[in-house]
Amino acid sequence: METRSRTVSGMRPTGPLHLGHYFGVLKNWIALQESSHAYFFVADWHALTSDFADTSALRRNIAEMVKDWAGAGLDPEKCVIFRQSAVKEHGELSLLLSMITPVSWLVRNPTYKEQQQQISNKDLGNAGFLCYPVLMAADILMYKPRGVPVGEDQLPHLELTREIARRFNSFYGETFPEPQALLTPAAKCPGLDGRKMSKSYGNGIFLSDSFVDIEAKVRGMFTDQARMRRSDPGNPDVCNLFPYHVLLTEAPAREDIRQGCTTAALGCVECKRIFLANLRAFLEPLQERRIALERRQDTVEDILAAGNKRARVFAEGTLAQAREKMGL
Repeated sequence: METRSRTVSGMRPTGPLHLGHYFGVLKNWIALQESSHAYFFVADWHALTSDFADTSALRRNIAEMVKDWAGAGLDPEKCVIFRQSAVKEHGELSLLLSMITPVSWLVRNPTYKEQQQQISNKDLGNAGFLCYPVLMAADILMYKPRGVPVGEDQLPHLELTREIARRFNSFYGETFPEPQALLTPAAKCPGLDGRKMSKSYGNGIFLSDSFVDIEAKVRGMFTDQARMRRSDPGNPDVCNLFPYHVLLTEAPAREDIRQGCTTAALGCVECKRIFLANLRAFLEPLQERRIALERRQDTVEDILAAGNKRARVFAEGTLAQAREKMGL
């Protein structure tokens, strides 16, 4: 008897994926495709909520992101990979859920308030941005998952989804399970300059970067800013590079690096050389899978077309049930 549960998650196609995306999201997705009925979608409608003014790179970003997913290890034979806007049921369910969602719930959304204050180079005064949590709720509830992989910063979004599900069920009868958070373990992936790794900051190591580019980036990477000379002892706990040894270096070697840094027996140049070797060993299989995908004509389109079809089968049933419950 089938005992696997369903899970669903998505990602906005806003640019190339970096190491932070892999260790913060994709690594968990790859595990979930083995243990659950996993649905992973390209959130292209969500991308429009903030990037509607210039969509010239949207289609390219979608294709490149799917290549990164496949290179990282997502297997369309083990999970459903689809494009949000190709499954129109998401849009209709979002509209239906918006009928029962109080505006006050959307305005109090902490992300809405924070981004309105912090992002000054984009117009976020559109209705789509205000209502994106309702679309997110539709994306999730459509597949009736028991668990949703999220980081701690996304817990308010998931709680709003749970509130919308609860309100729908109270009006129309039990329809949607309230999804629980599958907390993704935090993975510290600082950017090359010590800030959060981000395409907009130009401080990322991307999954598709050539090793020539990566070597140049790592050579200029900040380490322990207090370590001015080779003979100065360092502090791995404040070093910008050491978190990557936590992720990529085996424990015994990692402890040797810590000891070498704190005693000044190991310099930053040697430390970066070790990191580069480990990073190459990690990235080469990912990039080989990505290149193999690029060499096969129309493969990205085929992956999405097959995934869209599989997602739509489930979505049609959910939407039909919601419509019936609402008297439509």
